[in-house]
Amino acid sequence: MNIYVRKVVVLGLLGAALVGCGEGAAPKAASTKAPAGTPSPSATTSTAARPKPGAEPAAAPTMAPGPGGLTPVYTRRAATSPKSAEKVVALTFDADMTADQGPRAARGERFDNPELIATLRRLKVDATVFMTGRWAEEYPDQARSIGGDPRFEIANHSYSHYAFADPCYGLPTVPGPDMAADVRRAFDAFRDAGALNVVPYFRFPGGCYDDAALRALGPAGVTAVQWDVVSGDAFAEDADAVAEQVIDGVKPGSLVVMHCTRSAAPVTERAIRRIVPELRARGYRFVKVSDLMRG
Repeated sequence: MNIYVRKVVVLGLLGAALVGCGEGAAPKAASTKAPAGTPSPSATTSTAARPKPGAEPAAAPTMAPGPGGLTPVYTRRAATSPKSAEKVVALTFDADMTADQGPRAARGERFDNPELIATLRRLKVDATVFMTGRWAEEYPDQARSIGGDPRFEIANHSYSHYAFADPCYGLPTVPGPDMAADVRRAFDAFRDAGALNVVPYFRFPGGCYDDAALRALGPAGVTAVQWDVVSGDAFAEDADAVAEQVIDGVKPGSLVVMHCTRSAAPVTERAIRRIVPELRARGYRFVKVSDLMRG
């Protein structure tokens, strides 16, 4: 099956358990390819005014559907944008938890990372958190806190963190007819947690998708958001290596994928403490995905 997002290898550690959402330990960013006919990021439409807390969709720019109603895919600010030279970068953090990992959480495994969120706040970094519905159910207070902070926005990473295309690192696969419902169930979980600042963006678990998935997601009314810079933080043990990979990969308008999951990305918070000041020293400003898409 043709998978549009070609991912780097994840140290052989990925299986049916929590995966690194397309991240690997390779020194270069994963390549991405949008499907033919996907509109340019400048072809955006504005959603309606912000609805009730946690409801979908929130006020944010979205891309128009592709041919035949295909869900559009955004990876970074387009080179044709009037703001293409502006030194901005969007840091995104996947809050992963699969639907069947409740027993692991009950035994004490931590799928959250409150220290990372505290560091982003302390450093005054705007960011987008791609959250699974199952994560929001496990940590409703944190979902509400993140969603209530104007520096952050919550985007959809599915409810179950099961794959939307096969193969995808051994993840179970969501049946095509259930894909839109899985996305809606995640939005419902955000609402039930009382989360604000929920935006109509979606990231495929594992980064895996094909035309069938893009077609199946059409009724959900989301813009799929991928990335152009891989941090390599999934299962990493060297914070400096993660930081260097991000710093070396970032260009004006880049979109970085990282993780907000202690058990699967234990060095992310330490890497952020180096990434933020070094990129700021190079003139970069941190923005949310919705801000990046406005360019």
